[in-house]
Amino acid sequence: MTEESTASAPFLTAWFEILDSDEPNRILDLISDDFSLSILFSTGDGEATDFAGGRSALVGYLEQRERGTRTHHLLSATTLCQDELFLGEVRRGGVPEASFVAAGRVEGKRLKRLLIGRSSEIRFD
Repeated sequence: MTEESTASAPFLTAWFEILDSDEPNRILDLISDDFSLSILFSTGDGEATDFAGGRSALVGYLEQRERGTRTHHLLSATTLCQDELFLGEVRRGGVPEASFVAAGRVEGKRLKRLLIGRSSEIRFD
C-alpha cells in the first residue's frame, strides 16, 4: 500500500498494507468473533460480485484474490469515533484499475464490520 496523503484511518490503512503483503491471510487475526462484511465489486457490464457474511466469507474472498497483482492506494481517509472511512484506488502494475471505498467499525484492536465497494467506472483523481 502506498499512501498519497496522511492516513487518518489507521486500522484500515494497516489492513490494506497487510492485504497487499506476501501474507494477506494475517488480516484474519484482526477480526472480531462477531465480524461481518460485504465486499461488493463491479465485474463490468452492470454485473457485480458480493462476498458477504462472517469469517468464512472473508476466507473465500482471500482465496479468490490474485495475490500480488493489485495494490491499494490511499486517496483520503478519516475516522469518526470507532468508524473509519477510506477512499482508495486499486492499481495493477502501477496502472489505476478501479476506485474503492471502505468503511470499517473498529472495536478495541479488532475489526467488527467491513463494507467495501469497488468500481472501475469512476475515478477520484
